[in-house]
Amino acid sequence: MLTHLKLIYRAILLFKHQSLKFIFIVLSLSCFNAWADSEKPCPEKSCNNTATVNSNEKTNSDDILLEPIYRTLPTNSIWNNETVADDFYESPYQLSIFNPKNGEDSDRLWSQSKAIFTYGFGVIGIIALLPEDVSNWERGEIFGKWGENVKAGPVWDRDGLGINLVGHSYFGGVYYQVARKSGYRQWDAFMYSVLGSTFYWEYGIEAFAEVPSIQDLVITPVIGWAYGEWAFQTEQSILRDGGTVWGSDTLGSISLAILDPIDSISSGVNNWFGHEVFVAGTGYLNAREIPIGVNGDTESLFQLGVTYQFGSGKKMNKPYNYNEPVQHKNDPVDTSIIGISLGYGYVNLDQTWEVGNDHFNTISLGLYFSKAFSARLSYDKGTFFNKYSADKVVYENYNVNAQYYFNTEHNLRPYVIGGFGEMMRDKDIEKKTFQTHLGLGLHYQLTKNLAIQADSKRFFSSSANTLETSFTTSIVYRFASGE
Repeated sequence: MLTHLKLIYRAILLFKHQSLKFIFIVLSLSCFNAWADSEKPCPEKSCNNTATVNSNEKTNSDDILLEPIYRTLPTNSIWNNETVADDFYESPYQLSIFNPKNGEDSDRLWSQSKAIFTYGFGVIGIIALLPEDVSNWERGEIFGKWGENVKAGPVWDRDGLGINLVGHSYFGGVYYQVARKSGYRQWDAFMYSVLGSTFYWEYGIEAFAEVPSIQDLVITPVIGWAYGEWAFQTEQSILRDGGTVWGSDTLGSISLAILDPIDSISSGVNNWFGHEVFVAGTGYLNAREIPIGVNGDTESLFQLGVTYQFGSGKKMNKPYNYNEPVQHKNDPVDTSIIGISLGYGYVNLDQTWEVGNDHFNTISLGLYFSKAFSARLSYDKGTFFNKYSADKVVYENYNVNAQYYFNTEHNLRPYVIGGFGEMMRDKDIEKKTFQTHLGLGLHYQLTKNLAIQADSKRFFSSSANTLETSFTTSIVYRFASGE
């Protein structure tokens, strides 16, 4: 083992970027894990959900008896194949993650979770042991830096739209499918994604490098839910057609690989070699600005990581195919509770800011739990002007808010709104002010998926002793079947 560690260390020296070092260490760690896992017995429940070979059958000298092996692909145990409790649909937001009782495959979920958790923090430990010129981390300050970042957050980050909306949403879908493919319903899979993206990633691994992000805490699980469910159902549709797209096996395989590349790669490698090489996988995408030199220059660092848990290496007598596809069934909670809104507003700023009143654009992302209640993350941005110098001032307001609606049986619904957040000037974290707000609004439902909202809010900051008033009109789009 010492010889292998020396070879890995020398190879790490060849990589200049932190992301490449991270990925290489992950893959190397996976190799060591393969030795430890090769002799592990299969969990009893897991074995019942996979194809097995009769251990009493005689084989020739080229065959290796295949013990029941737990696999990362869709499970035979799913909630909507079971008879659920009478109150299941009466309490749609109940959780089964920690207490599966409707046929969910908790063994598969736990197996995947252990692999994700172990590799992530195992890599952090290895990087911490490397020389500073190799890791680019100051020795003795790694865990201190993590504590500082956790205490400083969350903050509104400045990552590009592609990273925040596309990259984080994609891997939110990866977390989501870990639970969804383990037989859990959508709400449970979403909450699993919330826990994974929040505590494992934002306040876990990524906090070693940067302060947790407000947008990522919301976008990763919420948009990840929408993407993850679409990918899951599309994959099931392809499988119901025999794994083909437009009658083509090749297009079918490519489509499945795009929808869930991590699982597809692992099963493809297993089938290619005819052995159980991989049993679990996950990935992440990240981008951040890193300082270059002493002149304040920076460059963008993009990190892409894919990790796998190695299997036992035992020979498979035949290629592994997906189990019977999951059939569609009414889920008490689905992606139709997700809503996104775009709008336009006007704000009267407190005289303290010495900035003229002006218009702004607004966007929000939230969950509409029922006709009576919703919760959202909102972001307002506009370019204003200083009253005395005429200099441009960038106005930003980001807040978490909740709405309670009245007259819910009709299309026109008055509502009250309240929440908290921060107002920031010129994208300067030193010029931000914590605020609370209350307001009134009107909601008009146009169709199941579209609605118009108009509201007025009063923002108050006790620390700055300021008071602002905003007026906003926006259009709301609900995903899937809508309301």
